[in-house]
Amino acid sequence: QVQLVESGGGLVQAGGSLRLSCAASGRTTSYYAMGWFRQAPGKEREFVAAINWSGGATSYADSVKGRFTISRDNAKNLVYLQMDRLKPEDTAVYYCALDRSAGVHTTRYEYAYWGQGTQVTVSS
Repeated sequence: QVQLVESGGGLVQAGGSLRLSCAASGRTTSYYAMGWFRQAPGKEREFVAAINWSGGATSYADSVKGRFTISRDNAKNLVYLQMDRLKPEDTAVYYCALDRSAGVHTTRYEYAYWGQGTQVTVSS
């Protein structure tokens, strides 16, 4: 079993920055891609960003491209999401997820394990 725990969420003003972290435990996640998703009230969970097993390939949703950066530290079993120039529409619960394979995927059905989520609120 794999446990994923997100941290770093909070309240920030529009234009500000936050860095989310996802700590994995239970077994090594170094050989699997990781992703971030988010879910706003009344909306479907949507893809935000993903990174392959080595960190050499990434993918972003169009809505966050150029503002968010995903990265990973395999030695520490950590994945990060640096969020800059935040907008009120970025407000959501953000979830970390472990892919079933090493490559990058953008659909949630490709992910086997999920964290509990961390709330990000951006005020206008």
